[in-house]
Amino acid sequence: MSQELVGRVVSLHLHPAKPAMPLKPVDFIDVVAGKGIEGEPRYFGRISQATGQPSRRQLSLIEREQIAAHAASLGLETIHPGAVRANIETLGIDLIACVGQQIEIGGAVLFLAEPRTPCEKMDAVCKGLRELMQNNRQGVMAQLVKSGRIRVNDPIKLAKNVRPA
Repeated sequence: MSQELVGRVVSLHLHPAKPAMPLKPVDFIDVVAGKGIEGEPRYFGRISQATGQPSRRQLSLIEREQIAAHAASLGLETIHPGAVRANIETLGIDLIACVGQQIEIGGAVLFLAEPRTPCEKMDAVCKGLRELMQNNRQGVMAQLVKSGRIRVNDPIKLAKNVRPA
């Protein structure tokens, strides 16, 4: 199934039940095709009100390289893992360049559907971060094509198209 290694997972995070609380770091996540992260209290199994189909907000990813560039632009030493509220933080992959493609991480296959839309919570991390995260500098939203387990340090590979579950 795999074609080439393009990156790796450096951290994983789950959203809390209450919207304003910090994300919880975890060592692995189990993902379910068409639904999202098992045990994710806010987004698992959501249906789009507009389409009646499963939401495209099943999983979010962002590159640590992009987060580091934002920190430098804002004069910060670092932005801590999980602070930008993505489920998966990566190294070595240009996620925006992969929009419209499938990637394999661990036992799962993800379709990188669209760029994330940065929200006002980014300015709570640091004033000006939301603006920096515009124009393809904000990570991506993914849909789950194949269920599986994703672990910290898993390689990320481009995948051949897999039939959705």
